[in-house]
Amino acid sequence: MKLKLKPLNEQVVVITGATSGIGLSTARAAAQRGARLLLVARNAEALKAVCDDLTAKGAKADYCVADVGDQSQVRAVVQTALDRFGGFDAWVNNAGVSIFGHITDTPVEDQRRLMETNYWGVVYGSLAAVEHFKTRDGGGALINIGSVLGDLAVPLKGPYCASKHAVRAFTNALRLEMIEQKAPVSVTLIKPSAVDTPYKDHARNLTGAPVRNPPPVYATPLVAQAVLYAAEHRTREITIGAGGRLVAALAGLAPFAADPLLAWFTPMLNRDKAGRRRVVGDNLHQPGGDLRERSFYKDVRETSLYTAAQMRPKAVLALAVLAGAAAGLAFALGRRRGPAPAVAKARAQPDASPARAVRARA
Repeated sequence: MKLKLKPLNEQVVVITGATSGIGLSTARAAAQRGARLLLVARNAEALKAVCDDLTAKGAKADYCVADVGDQSQVRAVVQTALDRFGGFDAWVNNAGVSIFGHITDTPVEDQRRLMETNYWGVVYGSLAAVEHFKTRDGGGALINIGSVLGDLAVPLKGPYCASKHAVRAFTNALRLEMIEQKAPVSVTLIKPSAVDTPYKDHARNLTGAPVRNPPPVYATPLVAQAVLYAAEHRTREITIGAGGRLVAALAGLAPFAADPLLAWFTPMLNRDKAGRRRVVGDNLHQPGGDLRERSFYKDVRETSLYTAAQMRPKAVLALAVLAGAAAGLAFALGRRRGPAPAVAKARAQPDASPARAVRARA
């Protein structure tokens, strides 16, 4: 069976973690593009509110309450999609939780809960999606939300970084297996840099002080655009924002320099001096439900040329070819015209050096 991804307005899209942040932004953007949606989260009231809002605007959306860290509940999501839509064409593994704090101060049960959601939730969703796509005409797109923190590690987010490293390795290995099996499955990893979501408010905070995402912070809809692009185009991975990519590149190329910088400066960059300590609970062990897409950081970057370029590979290749051709033409014309007048004049003048004078007398 050959992979053939449908236009978005012909797709059924499953989105986990759909009641806030990236999931909510993706749901809204997909609804505007005409996709039918099955939204997944742990909070039934929040899911209903999102679906009611989208359907009031003309979208076709339904929901399924599920904890992605429980494989039986993920299977129930698949069955719900089959019952209500006849299946699905794209599956977005977005649900995630986080912890701010030193690894040595973080209870093991909290670290385990984070891995259940961030890693095993991706595994369960991916396995369910792949199984379905292998039987579906044209296959489908599996889109896993990772992070640039899957490429490097930073203090105060150790368990989160570990989960995103695991998601990256799992996604890349699964993609290779799908290629080997010639399965009609597109496997994409989306790697956001710091994004303007309620992430910091939903995280379990063990630091005793207000926290934030370190700058530069990118707008949530940029991630949604990348997710929807991957739903329609076979794509390996997309990184959101050049800021996180540059830090990851530095950490990979010069760890001897990056390690002390990250160790010293990351805690300071994560501290929100203007913020207030939250008193409401996090969503690590219980559902969140504030229905916020953004957190409204200052100086949020609403665009990213780096991200846009990844979604226009042919245009970037064409520009690179044109630039190379222009450089080659300029070089060829320069050689044809000969040396510059000043150089030519210098070459025409006799050599008046002492060595030349000695050779002339000899």
